[in-house]
Amino acid sequence: MSGQLQGQGLTFRLEAQSRTLIADLQPAPEAAPIDEVWLKARLAESGWAGLRISPEAVSALLEHYQQSRALAGLQLGECVDASLKITISPDRMQVLLDSEAAQGGEPISREQILDELKAQSVSYGIQSEAIDQAVAAGEAHGLCIAQGLAPVAGADGYLECLQPIVRSRVPTVDEFDHTDFRDLGEILTVNAGDRLMLRHPPTAGIAGCTVLGASLPATAGKDVSYAAALPGTSPAPDNPDLLLAAINGQPVLTEGGMIVEPVFAIESVNAASGNVRFNGSVKIRGDVQAGMTIQATGDIEVGGVVEAASLDAGGSIVIKGGAMGGLGHQEGSQRLLRCGGSFSAAYAQQARVEAGDSIFIDDSAMQCELCAVNNIHVGNSRRGQIIGGRAQATLSISARVIGSPNRVATLIEIGVNPVLHKQHQQIVKDREARENQLMEVSKLIDFARKHPGKVPAEMFDKAHRTAAALSSEIAEIRTEQQVLERKIERSKLSRVIAEQAIHEGVEVLLCGHHFRVFGEHGAGTISIGDQGLGFLSEEEIARIGAHKA
Repeated sequence: MSGQLQGQGLTFRLEAQSRTLIADLQPAPEAAPIDEVWLKARLAESGWAGLRISPEAVSALLEHYQQSRALAGLQLGECVDASLKITISPDRMQVLLDSEAAQGGEPISREQILDELKAQSVSYGIQSEAIDQAVAAGEAHGLCIAQGLAPVAGADGYLECLQPIVRSRVPTVDEFDHTDFRDLGEILTVNAGDRLMLRHPPTAGIAGCTVLGASLPATAGKDVSYAAALPGTSPAPDNPDLLLAAINGQPVLTEGGMIVEPVFAIESVNAASGNVRFNGSVKIRGDVQAGMTIQATGDIEVGGVVEAASLDAGGSIVIKGGAMGGLGHQEGSQRLLRCGGSFSAAYAQQARVEAGDSIFIDDSAMQCELCAVNNIHVGNSRRGQIIGGRAQATLSISARVIGSPNRVATLIEIGVNPVLHKQHQQIVKDREARENQLMEVSKLIDFARKHPGKVPAEMFDKAHRTAAALSSEIAEIRTEQQVLERKIERSKLSRVIAEQAIHEGVEVLLCGHHFRVFGEHGAGTISIGDQGLGFLSEEEIARIGAHKA
């Protein structure tokens, strides 16, 4: 293709072999002035606007034109084909395309891209739509045109509970160490042969693939097994993953599965029935008379009233009526209601109660000694009063009304449970002992490596196994230690909550601080603030919250 601009002395031609645009200049006596804009417009009219034009050549041409100097064979521009580059990510999971648009030359084609992918051994996950997009646009920058498949990890095995309502021996505590205020309900029973749990094995996962076609193995899920000993249960004869009840009793969730505790049911406990000691759960339909003793490794449920009696449960205690103790009376002062789980009663009067989890009383607690590891909550559908006596818990003590208008002395102790401190001290001691053992074993292993043949192979192998076991134990102890330390730290946030009123005569002890209530107050909270232990009304708490917001 060639062209001549009449009257200006300019001639342009595109040489097919070299694919370059050549300009010749033969000055004309009466040529009109031209500039770069004029020149580019003339090139566009001739169909050469898309070529790669050299700015230096344009400047040289204009300079010669203005000075009326002849010029021959100036390479003004060239035809440039589209270029492409594919980049494979270091993990071989992605291919990115970068391409520059053609300038008067051949545009990028689908075949070019596919040939380049083949040349670099890309065979998996090619994105046809993305390639078509790049071809249509004529250029691309960091466009993904092939994507590998990441492996999918297998799901962990798990134990599925097949019973609708099962009591757990493990307290339900949220991330703030607050126990769920739940209805403990009645004792659920199962019969021998009933389905309890189903073990689901882990899945293998789904393998992945790189863009080069290499397989990426998936990580299998973790296996889960039933605990070695689950009393009252047995595997199904035709399915070892299915756990069945071997006896009639109460199903209870535990670590690694479920157990079935025998349930001893009796109308009432009195002099005629005698004391009850049972390896399992006890259900009393009526009352428990004063002076009687009930001991159970599981739960104790009483449908009526408990007088000045002793109850000791490994699980929880549920009293549908009230609990009347013997505090203040010599013959009943030693009576204790104690449980490893939670304690629930309609009301309590002059009773001593100790719970390994929490205490829930619906109506009132009068002149009682209440001690719970986590929470004490008085008041659900009834009055909800704590009057007199002593209440001790680690996280919270709440009631609708605390104290009485008669200024009855009521002692509230909140904060760190001494048991936690003892547990923490023992855990630290156990961890240090194992760390010392690991240090000695590590010295033996190090000596054996530096002096081959000096230590028998059996001793060396045993040392390795011991070191691995000690390391695992230390890791578990550290985890338990961290949990306890978080509980101790959070106990500083413990509080006493009066939902409706708190009266003079109430004293609160929290983490070494002492607060005595003077006068009558409405709803509010006693906790540690900037000024130490003090009372904040609901209105003050709302104002502080609004200010912070």
